[in-house]
Amino acid sequence: MEKIVVIKYKDVKLKSPVLVGGLPGIGNVGKIAADYMVEKLNMIKMYDIFSQYLPPQVFINDDSVIHLVRNSIYYKKMRGKHDLVVLAGDFQGTTQEAQYELSYQVLQIAKEIGVSMIYTLGGYSIGKMVDKPRVLGAVTDKELVKDLEKNGVVFPKGEPGGGIVGSAGLILGLGMEMFNFEGACLMGETSGYFADPKSAMEVLNVLQKQLGIKLDMSDIENRSRQIEQITGKMQEEFQNKQNKEDLGYFG
Repeated sequence: MEKIVVIKYKDVKLKSPVLVGGLPGIGNVGKIAADYMVEKLNMIKMYDIFSQYLPPQVFINDDSVIHLVRNSIYYKKMRGKHDLVVLAGDFQGTTQEAQYELSYQVLQIAKEIGVSMIYTLGGYSIGKMVDKPRVLGAVTDKELVKDLEKNGVVFPKGEPGGGIVGSAGLILGLGMEMFNFEGACLMGETSGYFADPKSAMEVLNVLQKQLGIKLDMSDIENRSRQIEQITGKMQEEFQNKQNKEDLGYFG
């Protein structure tokens, strides 16, 4: 078996497509957002990418049928100047080599189908929960900043510290240096403690404006409220436990 195997299902001509990439990562922000777009836009699978660079496992569904882990690329014909392509998947590469090789493979596909712009999605861990997560940005060209700022992206100095690790950064970096792609990374603030649909929702709100698309956001809003209720209850229980421990100092 080759280290990366690409299976192409559809051979379609796309109109200057925009690529949006969201793989598992911090808070699963990028994955949640990408999967949601695929579902709500009824996108069609175009490619599967199987690889030795992904974990050696299968998932098992409710009917006990297995699913070999993979990354996939979906497309949607859109009104306007650009069609839409989304990279979604089960895992990122497991090693540094894997990250580079899989990112490079995605970019080769992007070049083949004529991608005109790339947006990668991810989470920015701040170690605490916030009421309204910000969406931070990083770009391949400073000329892209103003347009993103108009749609709610912030570019605070010094954030994110340490740069962008993983596919969200590599796809942009390799794309800029080796394929001359323009792009931006959109990072939703997240505690980093659990899968964060609230942060993903804020990223999707930016993308809707940036891409001129409309998504039914009701499901992800419900999931966000459920997470808020769970975390609120956890915080309340933790505070009650702290109060009881404090009382132990008094006789």
